[in-house]
Amino acid sequence: MRIDGLFNNTIGVLGKSIDLRAKNQNLIASNIANAETPNFVPKTLVFEQELQGALKERQPGQRSFSAPHARHIPVRGAGAGNAVQSVSGQVVETPAKTPGKDGNAVELENEMSNLAENQIMFNASVQLLTKQFGDLRTAIKGGV
Repeated sequence: MRIDGLFNNTIGVLGKSIDLRAKNQNLIASNIANAETPNFVPKTLVFEQELQGALKERQPGQRSFSAPHARHIPVRGAGAGNAVQSVSGQVVETPAKTPGKDGNAVELENEMSNLAENQIMFNASVQLLTKQFGDLRTAIKGGV
C-alpha cells in the first residue's frame, strides 16, 4: 500500500530541500576551492522557485494516479510528492561584477556568505524534518 499522500507534503518537501541544499553546498565549496583558478566562473544551484511551483501545481482533490479498481477511494493530493521529487534545480553561473586579472570571477566574501546562508537553511530543514518524524513517532506510540 502506498503511503504517499496519507500525511502532508512537509516530509517530502523538507527531504527534497535537504538534498538540493547539499548539492548547492558542493557547488559553493567548489567555487571556494577554485578561487585562484584562472578563468573560473562560480556556479550555484537555483531551486527555490521550482520547488514552490511544484507545491502550487497540486490542485485540491486532484487524482494523480490511476486507482487499481474503479470502486477504490482515491487518495487526495498523492501526486504532489511526485512533482516535488522531480525538482532538480538549475545550475547557473554567478560571476563577479569585476573579475580578477586572471579572469577568475569568484568573490570569496560572497561565496562565504552563500555558504553560511545555505548551511543555515540546511540545518533548519533538518531540524524541521526531525520534528516531523518526532511527531509521527508520538502519534504511533499513542501520545506517549
